[in-house]
Amino acid sequence: MNARERFQAAMNFKPFDRLPIMEWAVWWDKTIDRWHEEGLPESVTDRYDICRHFGLDIYKQGYFTITKPGCPVPQSHGAGILSTEADYEKIKPYLFPDEAFDCKMWEEWAKEQEKGDVVLWFTVEGFFWFPRVLFGIENHLFAFYDHPELMHRINSDLTEWMIKQIDKLSQICQPDFMSFAEDMSYNHGPMLSKDLFDEFMKPYYDQVIPKLKQNNIIPIIDSDGDITVPAHWFDEAGIAGILPLERQAGVDIAKLREDHPKMLFIGQFDKMTMPHGEEAMRAEFERLIPTAAKGGFLISCDHQTPPGVSYENYKIYLKLFNEYAEKAGKMSME
Repeated sequence: MNARERFQAAMNFKPFDRLPIMEWAVWWDKTIDRWHEEGLPESVTDRYDICRHFGLDIYKQGYFTITKPGCPVPQSHGAGILSTEADYEKIKPYLFPDEAFDCKMWEEWAKEQEKGDVVLWFTVEGFFWFPRVLFGIENHLFAFYDHPELMHRINSDLTEWMIKQIDKLSQICQPDFMSFAEDMSYNHGPMLSKDLFDEFMKPYYDQVIPKLKQNNIIPIIDSDGDITVPAHWFDEAGIAGILPLERQAGVDIAKLREDHPKMLFIGQFDKMTMPHGEEAMRAEFERLIPTAAKGGFLISCDHQTPPGVSYENYKIYLKLFNEYAEKAGKMSME
């Protein structure tokens, strides 16, 4: 199987030769800096060159850019750039560009995809994430109550723009999947209630998801933290899958699979085991393989590989990943 065939088989609950050996996220810059000191060639800096160096399957990720040059920026981390509808009117000319992605880059990627050499996906800020960028972290949580009309207006505008961009990209190629960047959970669960999700987010997923499915693009939620409870909300909303399934937040892939038999998952490998050597990492693969072999679950780090992971330990991780990827493939055919 090539990289794309392998992805499609696993994500359609069909037998596969081996699991994809992939990283859904780019590595931390400090991690790469450390590895350059420990054996990674200095010339290897590009995300996909690093993948090739390690023998990973290539998953190329593009982004939809929501702001234009000159858009105001927050004055500090977590601050916003608006407080009122009048503020939104002022900054809206700097939002929702017609050219939200690099068409030429996607045209080149499409050629690789057609040959099966790569899996393609894109990310766009979603209906929790983007209003938070505009309001700021704290004010966004109040905005559900203080500015409901403006919240709906923002997400309505975002939806209209998003659909236009999906239509435009689909004329070039059909990405294999996409992610809504949301980060709407922390380590004890979601940051909003089911009622707020149903009022302020689901109506907009209801408009975008049919467009994605019409173009055979798998919709996936990217949310950190414990997504065990909101996984039910996403499932009901027609979202096909979730990543990265952070183990330190208590996420358990076996329980998710039990509760959501047809949902798709990416991640869940506990990155905190990686500095502790082969025995700890092997135990983690043993925990994950029974679920992965059933399909619909791609193992990957449950977030970016931290700088505490040495170059040598990352190579051990990949040696084990290859071993267990083959094992899962054999189990999938039984």
